Amino acid sequence: MTLDKIGRAEIIARARRVVIKIGSAVVASRAKGVDGRRIRALADDFASLREKGIEVVVVTSGAVAAGMGKLGLTERPKTIELKQAAAAVGQSTLIRMYERNLARHGIHAGQMLLTGADLHDRRRFLNARNTLNRLIGFGVIPVINENDTVSVEELKFSDNDNLAAMVTNLAEADTLVILSDVDGLYDKDPANRDARLIGEVGEVTDEVCRMAGGSCSALGTGGMMSKLTAAKKAAATGAACFIINGRKAGSIRRLFEGGQLTGVKSRGRSTGSAGGGTLILPSADKLNSRKHWIAYSLRGKGKITVDDGAARAILAKGRSLLPSGIKASEGNFEAGDAVEICREDGRVIARGLIHYSCRELERIMGRKSSEIEEILGYKYCDEAIHRDNLAII
Repeated sequence: MTLDKIGRAEIIARARRVVIKIGSAVVASRAKGVDGRRIRALADDFASLREKGIEVVVVTSGAVAAGMGKLGLTERPKTIELKQAAAAVGQSTLIRMYERNLARHGIHAGQMLLTGADLHDRRRFLNARNTLNRLIGFGVIPVINENDTVSVEELKFSDNDNLAAMVTNLAEADTLVILSDVDGLYDKDPANRDARLIGEVGEVTDEVCRMAGGSCSALGTGGMMSKLTAAKKAAATGAACFIINGRKAGSIRRLFEGGQLTGVKSRGRSTGSAGGGTLILPSADKLNSRKHWIAYSLRGKGKITVDDGAARAILAKGRSLLPSGIKASEGNFEAGDAVEICREDGRVIARGLIHYSCRELERIMGRKSSEIEEILGYKYCDEAIHRDNLAII
Protein backbone atom coordinates (compact mmCIF):
# COMPACT_ATOMS: atom_id res chain seq x y z
CA MET A 1 0.00 0.00 0.00
CA THR A 2 1.48 3.33 -1.04
CA LEU A 3 1.56 6.22 1.38
CA ASP A 4 -0.92 8.36 -0.54
CA LYS A 5 -3.54 5.59 -0.22
CA ILE A 6 -3.14 5.08 3.52
CA GLY A 7 -6.11 6.47 5.37
CA ARG A 8 -7.02 6.98 9.00
CA ALA A 9 -8.20 3.42 9.61
CA GLU A 10 -5.01 1.93 8.19
CA ILE A 11 -2.79 4.30 10.18
CA ILE A 12 -4.59 3.39 13.39
CA ALA A 13 -4.49 -0.34 12.58
CA ARG A 14 -0.73 -0.35 12.04
CA ALA A 15 0.11 1.72 15.14
CA ARG A 16 2.56 -0.16 17.37
CA ARG A 17 4.35 2.56 19.34
CA VAL A 18 2.56 5.82 20.11
CA VAL A 19 3.87 9.02 21.69
CA ILE A 20 1.10 10.93 23.48
CA LYS A 21 1.75 14.60 24.28
CA ILE A 22 -0.34 16.08 27.08
CA GLY A 23 -0.47 19.85 27.47
CA SER A 24 -0.98 21.81 30.68
CA ALA A 25 -4.40 22.95 29.47
CA VAL A 26 -5.47 19.29 29.30
CA VAL A 27 -4.49 18.26 32.84
CA ALA A 28 -4.53 21.51 34.80
CA SER A 29 -6.68 24.49 35.72
CA ARG A 30 -6.03 27.71 37.60
CA ALA A 31 -8.33 26.62 40.41
CA LYS A 32 -7.09 23.05 40.94
CA GLY A 33 -3.58 22.89 39.56
CA VAL A 34 -3.17 19.40 38.08
CA ASP A 35 -6.52 17.63 38.03
CA GLY A 36 -6.19 14.06 39.32
CA ARG A 37 -9.44 13.03 37.63
CA ARG A 38 -8.04 13.88 34.22
CA ILE A 39 -4.83 11.96 34.93
CA ARG A 40 -6.98 9.01 35.99
CA ALA A 41 -8.97 9.14 32.73
CA LEU A 42 -5.76 9.38 30.70
CA ALA A 43 -4.28 6.39 32.53
CA ASP A 44 -7.42 4.41 31.65
CA ASP A 45 -6.88 5.29 27.98
CA PHE A 46 -3.20 4.30 28.11
CA ALA A 47 -4.20 0.93 29.56
CA SER A 48 -6.75 0.44 26.76
CA LEU A 49 -3.99 0.97 24.18
CA ARG A 50 -1.76 -1.50 25.97
CA GLU A 51 -4.55 -4.07 25.76
CA LYS A 52 -4.47 -3.60 21.97
CA GLY A 53 -0.73 -4.35 21.94
CA ILE A 54 0.26 -0.70 21.44
CA GLU A 55 3.32 0.60 23.29
CA VAL A 56 2.79 3.99 24.90
CA VAL A 57 5.25 6.82 25.56
CA VAL A 58 3.92 9.91 27.36
CA VAL A 59 5.27 13.45 27.06
CA THR A 60 3.53 15.52 29.70
CA SER A 61 3.39 19.12 30.78
CA GLY A 62 2.03 20.14 34.15
CA ALA A 63 4.98 20.27 36.56
CA VAL A 64 4.87 24.05 36.87
CA ALA A 65 1.07 24.00 37.21
CA ALA A 66 1.32 21.30 39.88
CA GLY A 67 3.83 23.37 41.83
CA MET A 68 1.95 26.64 41.69
CA GLY A 69 -0.51 25.67 44.41
CA LYS A 70 2.24 24.39 46.70
CA LEU A 71 4.02 27.74 46.41
CA GLY A 72 0.80 29.75 46.79
CA LEU A 73 1.04 31.18 43.27
CA THR A 74 -2.17 32.29 41.57
CA GLU A 75 -0.62 33.17 38.19
CA ARG A 76 1.77 31.21 36.01
CA PRO A 77 5.34 32.29 36.89
CA LYS A 78 7.00 34.57 34.38
CA THR A 79 10.63 34.42 35.54
CA ILE A 80 12.97 31.49 34.97
CA GLU A 81 13.79 31.17 38.66
CA LEU A 82 10.15 31.03 39.74
CA LYS A 83 9.27 28.54 37.00
CA GLN A 84 12.13 26.34 38.09
CA ALA A 85 11.01 26.51 41.72
CA ALA A 86 7.43 25.62 40.80
CA ALA A 87 8.63 22.76 38.58
CA ALA A 88 10.90 21.44 41.33
CA VAL A 89 8.03 21.02 43.80
CA GLY A 90 5.44 20.09 41.17
CA GLN A 91 7.26 17.36 39.23
CA SER A 92 7.07 14.86 42.10
CA THR A 93 3.32 15.45 42.41
CA LEU A 94 2.85 14.99 38.67
CA ILE A 95 4.75 11.70 38.37
CA ARG A 96 3.09 10.37 41.53
CA MET A 97 -0.32 10.96 39.94
CA TYR A 98 0.66 9.03 36.83
CA GLU A 99 2.19 6.18 38.85
CA ARG A 100 -0.81 5.88 41.17
CA ASN A 101 -3.36 5.83 38.36
CA LEU A 102 -1.40 3.50 36.10
CA ALA A 103 -0.88 1.13 39.04
CA ARG A 104 -4.64 0.51 39.01
CA HIS A 105 -3.99 -1.33 35.74
CA GLY A 106 -0.83 -3.08 36.93
CA ILE A 107 1.40 -0.69 34.97
CA HIS A 108 4.39 1.27 36.26
CA ALA A 109 5.36 4.80 35.18
CA GLY A 110 9.04 5.50 34.49
CA GLN A 111 10.07 9.14 34.81
CA MET A 112 12.49 10.56 32.23
CA LEU A 113 13.49 14.24 32.50
CA LEU A 114 15.31 15.58 29.46
CA THR A 115 17.10 18.78 28.53
CA GLY A 116 17.96 19.98 25.06
CA ALA A 117 21.57 18.95 25.66
CA ASP A 118 20.47 15.33 26.07
CA LEU A 119 19.21 15.26 22.50
CA HIS A 120 21.76 17.59 20.89
CA ASP A 121 24.67 15.31 21.79
CA ARG A 122 24.55 12.11 19.71
CA ARG A 123 25.94 9.84 22.43
CA ARG A 124 23.48 11.16 25.02
CA PHE A 125 20.69 10.86 22.46
CA LEU A 126 21.49 7.18 21.92
CA ASN A 127 21.79 6.59 25.67
CA ALA A 128 18.33 8.13 26.16
CA ARG A 129 16.98 5.87 23.39
CA ASN A 130 18.47 2.80 25.08
CA THR A 131 16.86 3.77 28.41
CA LEU A 132 13.52 4.36 26.71
CA ASN A 133 13.60 1.01 24.96
CA ARG A 134 14.62 -0.79 28.14
CA LEU A 135 11.69 0.75 30.05
CA ILE A 136 9.26 -0.27 27.32
CA GLY A 137 10.77 -3.76 27.32
CA PHE A 138 9.89 -4.06 31.01
CA GLY A 139 6.30 -3.05 30.30
CA VAL A 140 6.78 0.40 31.85
CA ILE A 141 5.17 3.51 30.36
CA PRO A 142 7.86 6.22 30.10
CA VAL A 143 6.56 9.58 31.32
CA ILE A 144 8.78 12.30 29.85
CA ASN A 145 9.01 15.98 30.64
CA GLU A 146 11.54 18.72 30.17
CA ASN A 147 13.93 18.91 33.12
CA ASP A 148 12.59 22.34 33.99
CA THR A 149 14.67 22.73 37.14
CA VAL A 150 17.95 22.91 35.18
CA SER A 151 16.87 24.06 31.70
CA VAL A 152 17.78 27.72 31.49
CA GLU A 153 16.73 28.72 27.98
CA GLU A 154 13.12 29.51 28.91
CA LEU A 155 12.59 25.92 30.12
CA LYS A 156 11.97 24.86 26.54
CA PHE A 157 13.00 22.67 23.66
CA SER A 158 10.92 25.56 22.50
CA ASP A 159 7.94 23.85 24.15
CA ASN A 160 6.63 20.37 24.92
CA ASP A 161 5.04 20.05 21.47
CA ASN A 162 8.54 20.25 20.05
CA LEU A 163 9.83 17.88 22.74
CA ALA A 164 7.13 15.38 21.73
CA ALA A 165 8.28 15.56 18.10
CA MET A 166 11.87 14.93 19.22
CA VAL A 167 10.72 12.03 21.39
CA THR A 168 8.83 10.55 18.41
CA ASN A 169 12.20 10.24 16.67
CA LEU A 170 13.97 9.16 19.86
CA ALA A 171 11.42 6.40 20.45
CA GLU A 172 11.19 5.49 16.75
CA ALA A 173 7.41 5.72 17.17
CA ASP A 174 4.99 5.39 14.27
CA THR A 175 2.32 7.73 15.68
CA LEU A 176 2.23 11.01 17.62
CA VAL A 177 -0.99 12.05 19.37
CA ILE A 178 -1.10 15.67 20.57
CA LEU A 179 -3.81 16.35 23.12
CA SER A 180 -5.12 19.90 22.91
CA ASP A 181 -7.98 21.84 24.47
CA VAL A 182 -9.69 22.13 21.06
CA ASP A 183 -10.92 19.45 18.68
CA GLY A 184 -8.12 19.95 16.14
CA LEU A 185 -7.09 22.37 13.41
CA TYR A 186 -9.80 24.68 12.09
CA ASP A 187 -9.76 26.65 8.86
CA LYS A 188 -10.10 29.82 10.94
CA ASP A 189 -10.32 30.85 14.58
CA PRO A 190 -12.67 28.23 16.14
CA ALA A 191 -14.40 31.06 18.00
CA ASN A 192 -16.06 31.86 14.66
CA ARG A 193 -19.34 29.99 14.27
CA ASP A 194 -18.58 29.11 10.64
CA ALA A 195 -15.12 27.68 11.41
CA ARG A 196 -14.69 24.17 10.00
CA LEU A 197 -12.59 21.42 11.49
CA ILE A 198 -9.88 20.14 9.15
CA GLY A 199 -10.03 16.35 9.25
CA GLU A 200 -6.87 15.54 7.32
CA VAL A 201 -3.71 17.41 6.30
CA GLY A 202 -1.48 15.89 3.64
CA GLU A 203 1.43 18.24 4.30
CA VAL A 204 2.05 21.11 6.69
CA THR A 205 2.40 23.93 4.18
CA ASP A 206 2.42 27.71 4.55
CA GLU A 207 -1.29 27.69 3.70
CA VAL A 208 -2.01 25.24 6.51
CA CYS A 209 0.10 27.22 8.95
CA ARG A 210 -1.85 30.37 8.18
CA MET A 211 -4.96 28.69 9.58
CA ALA A 212 -3.28 28.39 13.00
CA GLY A 213 -3.27 31.18 15.53
CA GLY A 214 -0.30 31.96 17.78
CA SER A 215 -2.22 32.33 21.01
CA CYS A 216 -1.18 30.51 24.19
CA SER A 217 -3.36 29.16 26.97
CA ALA A 218 -2.91 30.59 30.45
CA LEU A 219 -1.22 27.43 31.70
CA GLY A 220 0.73 26.39 28.63
CA THR A 221 3.33 27.73 26.23
CA GLY A 222 2.02 26.12 23.06
CA GLY A 223 -0.67 26.95 20.53
CA MET A 224 -1.87 25.42 17.28
CA MET A 225 1.15 26.73 15.40
CA SER A 226 3.56 24.84 17.66
CA LYS A 227 1.44 21.69 17.25
CA LEU A 228 1.61 21.92 13.48
CA THR A 229 5.37 22.47 13.66
CA ALA A 230 5.68 19.38 15.86
CA ALA A 231 3.47 17.41 13.47
CA LYS A 232 5.68 18.39 10.54
CA LYS A 233 8.79 17.19 12.39
CA ALA A 234 7.11 13.94 13.35
CA ALA A 235 5.89 13.43 9.77
CA ALA A 236 9.51 13.68 8.61
CA THR A 237 10.26 10.48 10.58
CA GLY A 238 7.41 8.69 8.83
CA ALA A 239 5.06 9.08 11.81
CA ALA A 240 1.43 10.10 11.53
CA CYS A 241 0.19 12.80 13.91
CA PHE A 242 -3.27 13.30 15.39
CA ILE A 243 -4.32 16.54 17.10
CA ILE A 244 -7.36 15.79 19.25
CA ASN A 245 -9.26 17.26 22.19
CA GLY A 246 -7.71 15.80 25.34
CA ARG A 247 -10.22 17.40 27.68
CA LYS A 248 -12.91 14.98 26.52
CA ALA A 249 -12.74 11.78 28.58
CA GLY A 250 -11.89 8.70 26.53
CA SER A 251 -10.72 10.66 23.47
CA ILE A 252 -7.57 8.55 23.03
CA ARG A 253 -9.47 5.27 23.38
CA ARG A 254 -12.12 6.40 20.88
CA LEU A 255 -9.45 7.50 18.41
CA PHE A 256 -7.86 4.06 18.37
CA GLU A 257 -11.20 2.37 17.89
CA GLY A 258 -10.62 3.41 14.28
CA GLY A 259 -12.99 4.52 11.57
CA GLN A 260 -12.67 6.68 8.48
CA LEU A 261 -13.21 10.41 8.44
CA THR A 262 -16.15 11.77 6.56
CA GLY A 263 -15.97 14.95 4.59
CA VAL A 264 -15.00 16.29 1.20
CA LYS A 265 -11.36 16.30 0.18
CA SER A 266 -10.09 19.71 -0.82
CA ARG A 267 -6.54 20.65 -1.80
CA GLY A 268 -4.86 17.86 0.11
CA ARG A 269 -7.07 17.92 3.20
CA SER A 270 -10.47 16.69 4.28
CA THR A 271 -13.04 19.01 5.80
CA GLY A 272 -16.29 18.44 7.54
CA SER A 273 -17.19 15.97 10.29
CA ALA A 274 -14.02 14.80 12.05
CA GLY A 275 -14.79 13.19 15.36
CA GLY A 276 -11.19 12.04 15.58
CA GLY A 277 -9.65 15.50 15.38
CA THR A 278 -7.06 16.37 12.73
CA LEU A 279 -4.75 13.82 11.13
CA ILE A 280 -1.43 14.99 9.66
CA LEU A 281 -0.16 12.31 7.31
CA PRO A 282 3.43 11.02 7.43
CA SER A 283 5.84 12.40 4.87
CA ALA A 284 6.53 10.39 1.73
CA ASP A 285 10.16 11.60 1.92
CA LYS A 286 10.96 10.01 5.27
CA LEU A 287 14.20 10.99 7.01
CA ASN A 288 16.10 8.23 8.77
CA SER A 289 16.61 8.71 12.50
CA ARG A 290 20.10 10.16 12.21
CA LYS A 291 19.13 12.69 9.53
CA HIS A 292 16.08 13.68 11.57
CA TRP A 293 18.44 14.25 14.51
CA ILE A 294 20.59 16.50 12.30
CA ALA A 295 17.55 18.37 10.97
CA TYR A 296 15.67 18.96 14.20
CA SER A 297 17.55 17.96 17.36
CA LEU A 298 20.92 19.61 16.82
CA ARG A 299 21.33 23.33 17.47
CA GLY A 300 22.62 25.17 14.44
CA LYS A 301 25.87 27.03 14.97
CA GLY A 302 25.78 29.02 11.75
CA LYS A 303 24.25 29.62 8.36
CA ILE A 304 25.60 29.30 4.85
CA THR A 305 24.02 30.68 1.69
CA VAL A 306 24.24 28.68 -1.54
CA ASP A 307 23.65 29.58 -5.17
CA ASP A 308 20.73 28.26 -7.22
CA GLY A 309 22.79 25.47 -8.78
CA ALA A 310 23.86 24.11 -5.42
CA ALA A 311 20.29 24.38 -4.09
CA ARG A 312 18.96 22.36 -7.04
CA ALA A 313 21.68 19.75 -6.61
CA ILE A 314 20.74 19.30 -2.95
CA LEU A 315 16.95 19.38 -3.35
CA ALA A 316 16.42 17.61 -6.66
CA LYS A 317 19.44 15.32 -6.96
CA GLY A 318 20.38 14.49 -3.38
CA ARG A 319 23.93 15.72 -3.90
CA SER A 320 26.56 16.82 -1.39
CA LEU A 321 27.34 20.52 -0.96
CA LEU A 322 30.65 21.56 -2.50
CA PRO A 323 32.55 24.75 -1.57
CA SER A 324 32.04 26.06 -5.11
CA GLY A 325 28.30 26.47 -4.51
CA ILE A 326 28.64 28.52 -1.32
CA LYS A 327 28.06 32.27 -1.58
CA ALA A 328 28.25 33.44 2.05
CA SER A 329 28.79 32.22 5.61
CA GLU A 330 27.51 33.46 8.98
CA GLY A 331 28.23 32.32 12.52
CA ASN A 332 31.12 30.95 14.52
CA PHE A 333 31.22 27.22 13.85
CA GLU A 334 33.81 24.48 13.89
CA ALA A 335 34.17 21.36 11.76
CA GLY A 336 31.44 18.90 12.76
CA ASP A 337 28.94 21.55 13.86
CA ALA A 338 25.42 21.77 12.43
CA VAL A 339 24.70 24.65 10.07
CA GLU A 340 21.65 25.80 8.16
CA ILE A 341 21.77 25.87 4.37
CA CYS A 342 19.83 28.73 2.79
CA ARG A 343 18.92 29.90 -0.68
CA GLU A 344 19.90 33.42 -1.66
CA ASP A 345 16.37 34.58 -0.75
CA GLY A 346 17.02 33.48 2.84
CA ARG A 347 14.80 30.37 2.82
CA VAL A 348 16.29 27.50 4.84
CA ILE A 349 16.30 24.34 2.72
CA ALA A 350 18.49 21.95 4.72
CA ARG A 351 20.77 21.42 7.70
CA GLY A 352 24.03 19.54 7.77
CA LEU A 353 27.26 18.79 9.56
CA ILE A 354 29.99 20.99 8.13
CA HIS A 355 33.44 19.56 7.37
CA TYR A 356 35.28 22.90 7.67
CA SER A 357 35.29 25.65 10.29
CA CYS A 358 33.88 29.11 9.54
CA ARG A 359 37.44 30.43 9.18
CA GLU A 360 38.36 27.71 6.69
CA LEU A 361 35.10 28.05 4.81
CA GLU A 362 35.62 31.80 4.33
CA ARG A 363 38.79 30.98 2.41
CA ILE A 364 37.50 28.14 0.22
CA MET A 365 33.87 29.06 -0.52
CA GLY A 366 33.23 29.67 -4.19
CA ARG A 367 36.32 27.69 -5.10
CA LYS A 368 36.71 24.26 -6.69
CA SER A 369 37.36 21.25 -4.48
CA SER A 370 40.63 20.68 -6.34
CA GLU A 371 41.86 24.03 -4.98
CA ILE A 372 41.19 23.34 -1.26
CA GLU A 373 44.59 21.84 -0.46
CA GLU A 374 46.45 24.62 -2.26
CA ILE A 375 44.47 27.30 -0.38
CA LEU A 376 44.52 25.76 3.10
CA GLY A 377 47.65 23.64 2.90
CA TYR A 378 45.53 20.54 3.66
CA LYS A 379 42.19 19.02 2.72
CA TYR A 380 39.76 17.01 4.86
CA CYS A 381 37.49 16.10 1.96
CA ASP A 382 36.06 17.49 -1.27
CA GLU A 383 32.66 18.34 0.20
CA ALA A 384 31.74 21.16 2.54
CA ILE A 385 28.84 18.95 3.69
CA HIS A 386 28.53 15.34 2.56
CA ARG A 387 25.05 14.18 1.56
CA ASP A 388 25.15 11.50 4.28
CA ASN A 389 25.36 14.34 6.82
CA LEU A 390 22.76 16.56 5.15
CA ALA A 391 19.01 16.62 5.80
CA ILE A 392 16.49 18.51 3.67
CA ILE A 393 13.93 20.44 5.74
